[in-house]
Amino acid sequence: MICPKCEAEYVEDVKICPVCNIELIPKKDFELNLVHHEDWTTVYTTDELYKAEMIKANLKGGNIEAIILSQKDKSFPSAGDLSVVKLLVKKEDAEDAIKLIEDINKE
Repeated sequence: MICPKCEAEYVEDVKICPVCNIELIPKKDFELNLVHHEDWTTVYTTDELYKAEMIKANLKGGNIEAIILSQKDKSFPSAGDLSVVKLLVKKEDAEDAIKLIEDINKE
């Protein structure tokens, strides 16, 4: 058994996480919900985080889960911006996500 919040593992007899006070789930169910990099693909890149966040919000409105991968370091100001921000979606949603992004960019 595993806690879905703190990810602590317990023997099968334990039903509630003593730290988080929430119900434990079987480890196999927890592993089904893990994010694996090979399940995701990049559908949008930009140099501005806010642009990726706006596209992500629109994808969420279309029931498409997305994650942002950013190499930006906000604590290190520099002249110019050479970092890339990527928006990733699950591979099975890529075609629909690209269509939605193209529609957004037409306007």
